[in-house]
Amino acid sequence: MIKKRKRNPYTEVCALGKHIRMSTNKARRVIDQIRGRSYEETLMVLELMPCRAYYPLFKLVYSAAANAIHNMGLNEASLIISKVEVNGGTTVKKLKPRTRGRIYPIYPIKRPTCHITIVLKDVSVNEQYYKRSEYTILCLKNPGWINKNKYTDMTYHDIYSIGGLWDKK
Repeated sequence: MIKKRKRNPYTEVCALGKHIRMSTNKARRVIDQIRGRSYEETLMVLELMPCRAYYPLFKLVYSAAANAIHNMGLNEASLIISKVEVNGGTTVKKLKPRTRGRIYPIYPIKRPTCHITIVLKDVSVNEQYYKRSEYTILCLKNPGWINKNKYTDMTYHDIYSIGGLWDKK
């Protein structure tokens, strides 16, 4: 079972392309070039690529940005590609016709498809969140100073990297 990651609905926007007539390996070659880049830089990189796989990805990135601008009111200059996934889709199988209306099933023609998911994140909202979290860390460093009017939030600690919880050898 695949667990879906919870997204922040205010900063992340996704676009999903299903049943794209392309091999997953060919799509992954192009996707590795655009992961982590800004929206404008991604459009420039995709336009200059010689691969055939760039066009469906170009349309998906453009669609995700349009979703971000229209639905969320985000600025396209502050968008980055945070997550890109390619999963295998169904395989379309074709058969070769032969004489007298028969088919020749020895060598079937297989046409692979893939599903592509692109998630865009707004960087400007994340900068405000990080500034707020730095402020809370500064408030928590001084244990004698507690003010009820100030906004304090517990910081996230990774309990699995410490080794205290799952300490098996």
